[in-house]
Amino acid sequence: MIQKIKKIYNKYEEILSYLFFGVLTTIVSFTTYLLFANTFLAEKSDLDIQIANVLSWICAVTFAYITNRIFVFKSKVKGKKQAKEIVNFVIARLASLLIDMAMMYILYSLMHIDDTIAKIIVQFVVVVMNYIFSKVIIFKKEKR
Repeated sequence: MIQKIKKIYNKYEEILSYLFFGVLTTIVSFTTYLLFANTFLAEKSDLDIQIANVLSWICAVTFAYITNRIFVFKSKVKGKKQAKEIVNFVIARLASLLIDMAMMYILYSLMHIDDTIAKIIVQFVVVVMNYIFSKVIIFKKEKR
């Protein structure tokens, strides 16, 4: 029984690790957002909320890059290749942020879907998209 579980885990280790660290990234994002919004930017103006959101996004993307590099995709590149990897990661996450924002606008503002339901739909799409970007573009394994 344990051997079967181990075999299944080994087969899906990358996806399971990605999902696990994705949950942790979401926690980092939400926690840092609350921290920034409720302490440093206590005025809670529209600008303060946007600043808190951007700062939490930066924290989450930094955490996601480090955990994806080390634990999920186990990247070993250094120097210029690592710099390219970081740039590609940030560009991909910016792209997914823009898609996130566009989908929220369409689902919530135009289609009048409840914001919580819309966010769940959007998050599912963004998680899948980020995994594909990471697997195919950012942390792709070089052929030997």
